[in-house]
Amino acid sequence: MAKRDFYEVLGVGRDASADELKKAYRKKAKELHPDRNADNPNAEAQFKEVNEAYEALKDPQKKAAYDRFGHAAFDGGMGGMGGGARGRPGGGGFGGNADFASAFSDVFEDLFGDFVGGGRGGARQRASRGSDLRYNMRITLEEAFAGARKSIRVTTLAACESCNGTGAEGGAEPVTCPTCSGMGKVRAQQGFFTVERTCPTCSGSGQIVKNPCKACGGAGRVEKERSLSVNIPQGVETGTRIRLSGEGEAGLRGGPAGDLYIFIEVADHPIFVRDGVNLYCRVPVSMAKAALGGEVEVPTIDGGRSRVKVPAGSQSGRQMRLRGKGMPALRGAGQGDMMIELAVETPVNLTTRQRELLEEFERLSPDNNPESSGFFDRVKSFWDGMKG
Repeated sequence: MAKRDFYEVLGVGRDASADELKKAYRKKAKELHPDRNADNPNAEAQFKEVNEAYEALKDPQKKAAYDRFGHAAFDGGMGGMGGGARGRPGGGGFGGNADFASAFSDVFEDLFGDFVGGGRGGARQRASRGSDLRYNMRITLEEAFAGARKSIRVTTLAACESCNGTGAEGGAEPVTCPTCSGMGKVRAQQGFFTVERTCPTCSGSGQIVKNPCKACGGAGRVEKERSLSVNIPQGVETGTRIRLSGEGEAGLRGGPAGDLYIFIEVADHPIFVRDGVNLYCRVPVSMAKAALGGEVEVPTIDGGRSRVKVPAGSQSGRQMRLRGKGMPALRGAGQGDMMIELAVETPVNLTTRQRELLEEFERLSPDNNPESSGFFDRVKSFWDGMKG
């Protein structure tokens, strides 16, 4: 079967530039890779055809020969272009395993990414950032209201003082890994695939320590407990996160330290219930005070007291607002309110005289309870409707 024109295989014109050839090749290679075309039995052959075309056209000398002689330039009868153009022995075409690996490496990372996270052709960064840490802190509602400064103790990995974080005895600098020449990765040829793996000698760092530090065992970091002071701003809520930059684990090989994140939990309060910047306080009042009216004294979150007027005839659940007596907003946008909710109490353990007075009160006021009279009117209408 006659070979197709290489330009046709790549889908470009004969005047295509080197960049256009490479772009077309990458696109075709991605489309036709066998691993992505399991249901296409011709994918492998088409993929090799694309590879062969690009191998011929990406080299200026081979491209010039192909433009002049076509496929005959690589059939062994045109002066040995099949193998001698780059000093390779032999005379075959460009579909061999070595040439395939060379061309395929151009798109290897586009198809699968880099195994070790570094760029192709460059060493991994030797210094790496330390890990971030989390600390859970429980505070009171009063501390959330007023703000506080808290001392905490954190166990973390700190730079070894004996080797200045290098991991080498005496603070000597690490040397380039002889296995990967500082790349942090090694390549192995498997058929027509080039497989890239993390270097087993240096674990991808590109460096090794010849004489490890005795204090840290060559790690460059040691476990250490530190005492830190944390400023808790006014208005924090459960779930608020405070970031302490550079207070996490020390970096490797002189890399920057990670951060410490303080996660706040505000404890429940025995008197106040919080809803954002507002506070709610349930205050019990006697039945007589609710009926006659009066005043009650209530606490405030700042430790003070406020007197609240109870209107005559107040019912349970009635709310009154104390403006500006709630929680401060976290970012200084004012202050919330405090809501007083009345809970009218029914007296228990009555004396004989109290019972007599209540019975007399009940006889004298059968129809002046607004909620009960409205309720029983609705009940009567309901029963009348059921009879109808």
